[in-house]
Amino acid sequence: MQCRFCKTELTNVFIDLINSPASNSFLSKEQLNEPEMFYPLKVYTCHKCFLVQIDEYKQSDDIFNSEYVYFSSYSKSWLEHARKYTESMTGRFHFNNTSQVVEIASNDGYLLQYFHHSGIPVLGIEPTANTAKVAMGKGIDTVVDFFGVRLARELASSGKQADLLLGNNVLAHVPDIVDFVAGMKIMLKPDGVITMEFPHLMQLVDNSQFDTIYHEHFSYLSFYTVKQIFESQGLEMFDVEEISTHGGSLRIYAQHRGYTGRQVAPAVGALLKKETDKGLNGLAYYDHFQQKALAVKLDLIEFLISQKRQGRKVAAYGAAAKGNTLLNYCGIKNDLIEYVADANPHKQGKWLPASHIPVVAESFLKEHKPDYVLILPWNLKDEICLQLDYIKEWGGRFVIPIPDLELI
Repeated sequence: MQCRFCKTELTNVFIDLINSPASNSFLSKEQLNEPEMFYPLKVYTCHKCFLVQIDEYKQSDDIFNSEYVYFSSYSKSWLEHARKYTESMTGRFHFNNTSQVVEIASNDGYLLQYFHHSGIPVLGIEPTANTAKVAMGKGIDTVVDFFGVRLARELASSGKQADLLLGNNVLAHVPDIVDFVAGMKIMLKPDGVITMEFPHLMQLVDNSQFDTIYHEHFSYLSFYTVKQIFESQGLEMFDVEEISTHGGSLRIYAQHRGYTGRQVAPAVGALLKKETDKGLNGLAYYDHFQQKALAVKLDLIEFLISQKRQGRKVAAYGAAAKGNTLLNYCGIKNDLIEYVADANPHKQGKWLPASHIPVVAESFLKEHKPDYVLILPWNLKDEICLQLDYIKEWGGRFVIPIPDLELI
C-alpha cells in the first residue's frame, strides 16, 4: 500500500482492529440469516508525511449509497453547532445575497438551511441520494454526486464557484484526498474562503479514540499533514481553530496561495508548534496506540460480563458508526447488550452489523428500564445524558467507554 498523499510505501502499522463489516451496513431481519462481508481494519502511518490512513478496502461509492442511514439533523447539538457556524462565517466574512455558499457532503441540509433562511444563495453537494432528497425538500439546491476535480470543473464552468466552500467531517472520508483538494481550488473564487472541520488526530491518539476508525474514514488528520496537502494544490492555511466537536476537531481556513486580502493568523504557527512539540511529525508518537485500545476493550468486556453475572440489564444508546467499531473490536454481541436505542427512524427496526444488536426507539428504555445505558456516541454524552436523564428515576446509570470506562 502506498500513501494516498505522497505515494511512500507504507510499512508502519498504527493499529489493527482486525476485520469488521462496514460501520453503517445495518441489517434487515432477512439479512440476519445471510453471510456478512468483513473487511480488514488496519491503519498505517506514513513515515514521510505522517498521514494516518486505511486502505480503500470498501469502495466509497458502496458506502455512500442511496440507502445511507446517517442523517445529521437528528442531533440537536450538531444543529446548534451548524447554526453558530453560519452566524460566525456571515459576521466575519460579510456574506450576503450576492454570495455563493457551497457545502461538500451537505447531507440533509442540516447546515445550509441556516444560510438559506438568511437569504444567502447555497448549493449542496451530496453523494447519498436519500439524504440529498431531504435537503431538497427544505429548498436547498443539491447536486447528487461525489466531489473532486471532475465535478468541480463542471460546476465552475457553469458559474458555480464559491465565496465560501465548506465541508464538515468529509475530508477524512475521501479515498483520493489530493483530487478532492484540487477540486476545491477549482471551485473557489479568487477571494473565496474554504473551511473544513475534521476530527483532530492528536485528540484521537491522546484520548484513545480508536472507535472513530472505520471504513468510511480513509484518513486521520493532523494539521501538520493537512497543511502539506493543501499547499501541494496551491492553497494556503490562513487560520485554524481547535473546537470540541467529535471529541476534539479542527476547523481550518484556507485561501488561494498568493491572495493578499487576509493575513495568516498566529494560530497557524501556534498549532504547528503544538503538534511538533507533541511529536506528531515523528513515528514514536504513534507507538503503543494498539495497547491503549486493548485496555479500553478489556475494561468494557469485564464490566459487561460482571453485570451479566449479577443479573443486571445493559442497553446502549446511539447506533453510531463509532459504536459499531467499538462493539466489533471488543467482540460484543446481543447476549451482553440487549438492544441499542436511537432517535433516527432510518435505523430503527434494523440490527447492528456483526453484533446483531437490534436498534429500537427510545421508548424501549422507558419500558424495559435497564440498569445501565452504554453511550456509544460518547462525543454527544452531555446532550444524551440530559435527554435520557429520566433513567435515574429507576436507578439507571450511564456508561461512557472512552477514553476510560466511566459510570455516571
